[in-house]
Amino acid sequence: MNAMSRNQEELKPKQYKTGGWSAHYILIICTLLYIINYADRQVFSAVLQPMKLELSLTDAQCGMAQTLFLLGMALFSFPVAYLVDRWSRKGAIAVMAVVWSGLTYITGLATSFVGMLIPRSMVGVGESGFVAGGTAIIGAAYPKELRSRVLGIFSVATPLGAALGVMLGGMISTQYGWRMPFLVFAIPGIILGVLALFMKDYRTAAVSAVQGEKTGFGNAILKVISIPTLRWAYAAFGIFCFMSISVMVWLPAFIIRTLNVSEGQAGLLVGGIGLMAIIGAPLSGLFADFWQKRNNRGRLYFAALTAAVTTVLLIVMVLLKFNTVGIAIGILYGIFSIMSQPVLMSVSQDVVPAAHKGFSMGIGLFCTYVFGGAWGPLAIGGISDAFGGGAGGLGTALTISGGAGILSAIMFLFAARHYAPDMARVEHETLLAQ
Repeated sequence: MNAMSRNQEELKPKQYKTGGWSAHYILIICTLLYIINYADRQVFSAVLQPMKLELSLTDAQCGMAQTLFLLGMALFSFPVAYLVDRWSRKGAIAVMAVVWSGLTYITGLATSFVGMLIPRSMVGVGESGFVAGGTAIIGAAYPKELRSRVLGIFSVATPLGAALGVMLGGMISTQYGWRMPFLVFAIPGIILGVLALFMKDYRTAAVSAVQGEKTGFGNAILKVISIPTLRWAYAAFGIFCFMSISVMVWLPAFIIRTLNVSEGQAGLLVGGIGLMAIIGAPLSGLFADFWQKRNNRGRLYFAALTAAVTTVLLIVMVLLKFNTVGIAIGILYGIFSIMSQPVLMSVSQDVVPAAHKGFSMGIGLFCTYVFGGAWGPLAIGGISDAFGGGAGGLGTALTISGGAGILSAIMFLFAARHYAPDMARVEHETLLAQ
């Protein structure tokens, strides 16, 4: 081979290599950031009751704060995800971690409803593109045969972060007041944001002109939402999150009102239930991949099944008002509540072109909150007020939310009908090294 041929070979784009320690580093940093991401979300629930009393808030106002937080995340999720695909996944993740951590700190300084509402809403904006960037960079770092499995590990961060936020948040609040947890949880996000800059990344969408995939923002949206599997799956998960996010926000307050315990004790109980999802997330990846090998719709069948089971467990748990059997049901709820999430993450990567992998999950997050997840906390707060508030009104509202879980299971089945042909359309796609 002459010198010119060698130079041409060196200049030729190399395929992005999967696996190895660089992939593990990506998984570790993104998972730790996801833990902090969810801890920052859930600490609000842990201190909701004492914050409500000090700031003289209604249930509807508390729900509004969380709804605007989620809407901020929804409205900015796919524009930010589009920029992530065009710029840098690791750079965007680093910036977002610093932004949402700083706004979490400011939330703890609030002295009024508006003073709490504005920074809390902006935390959602800061977190808006993280899951899209994290899902894309992790999904690319491992072979597609392991995608549900590693994204199941990534999804462990959801229960870990939620449990950390509600348990430590409740204990810190009991000892030092409700403001302190916001201040404490702001620190690790900044540190991990810096470490994210050292992750390996794949080439941005500028390379995709070779593959004929270079598109503008509007065309990119049309490209993703034209995929039938994603339309049904994203809508299904959004409706499911109307129920699941409402439970995350309101369960500590329900326990405080029902059992007449402190926020620290309620946080320990809810955190224990949430930690059970650590079992559910990796099991979901294993079972979904196992079913998929035997049926080309298996992942989405699994999501439908677990959504239905989660709904039944929630209703029984609330009706039993956390007696001994109710706590046992709560443990099962914690295991099943997470199981559809790794499936959705995997599906969001399975059926899209390489140029839109981060953007796909960004649109997924937008749909997750706009189709249900963002409205749940406000709706449950309003229903609770309408039924007289207290333990009875809130329990009724949480039970009513179960209808969303059943509807989501049906919609996952519709998504499954399109899954195999949509995957076949992008089987030729490859990623290039940065």
